[in-house]
Amino acid sequence: MNHHVLPPLALALSTGFLVPWLLVRARWAQQAPRLALTVWAASGLLFAGSAALLPVQLILPSATGHRLSDALFALRFPPPGTVTQLTPLEVVAASVGLVALCVPAAGFARTLLKARRSRRRHARTLHLVGRYDVRLRATVLDHARPAVYCLPGRVRRVVVSSGALDTLTAPQLDAALAHERAHITGRHHVLVAAVESFAAIFPHLPLARHGRNAVPLLLEMTADDRALRRCSRDALATALYALASGRAPTEAFGAGGPSAALRMRRILTPHSNGHPVLWGLLTISAAALAAAPLIIACCAFPN
Repeated sequence: MNHHVLPPLALALSTGFLVPWLLVRARWAQQAPRLALTVWAASGLLFAGSAALLPVQLILPSATGHRLSDALFALRFPPPGTVTQLTPLEVVAASVGLVALCVPAAGFARTLLKARRSRRRHARTLHLVGRYDVRLRATVLDHARPAVYCLPGRVRRVVVSSGALDTLTAPQLDAALAHERAHITGRHHVLVAAVESFAAIFPHLPLARHGRNAVPLLLEMTADDRALRRCSRDALATALYALASGRAPTEAFGAGGPSAALRMRRILTPHSNGHPVLWGLLTISAAALAAAPLIIACCAFPN
């Protein structure tokens, strides 16, 4: 048996099935959303890499499975005066792995471009029906329902409905605007595009299925935390309450929406910032230490 198949297989199973199962049940995730987002993103990258490496190791015979990593390392850091040659079978294996990596990359690029075109169409509509407010640094849209949302990316526009101006107090409006600008500066739309494209390619994978639901909520919580640097908890929580019935376009981030009630409870419930981060780091470290012996045993020793 080619034991070099075991590390990518174990990594794909752990990141694709075990890690999302643990994350959706972890209480620290909503208290430390940026750390949880890092774990989701790292899991996606590791799964894609291991899924691409797995067919490579299956194609190569056991005698040359370890040789491929040595050859690729030599290509990256060649000794002076030497040229590393790959065998035809290794070229085929490397090409298969590259194609496997290009599939999610192409899906990600296609999702980004589709979302950008949709935001541009919406921005052109706002240019016709909205008016720019210099004091708010936002576009005001005449609509009775209170709503605040943003268009991220190159258009970078924050939109406020006239209903929100009539409903929100000045501190509440500042809190809602800070929340939306946090989405823009954090480039949260990139991670949303990655999650959506990943779910489209692997629709039945727990990592993609759970991540599609968990990541947008964690991004909203991350924007809430950033907004709290500029406003009070009461101002942001009451703004979310007032904007809960508002809806944002699919290509935008909205301050209200269905997650507003959950985020209000989180904002108003005191919690320690140290313990969730500590527990999250300990969980990640334990998983890495558990996988290290298998990887070292399978990759460092020849057949």
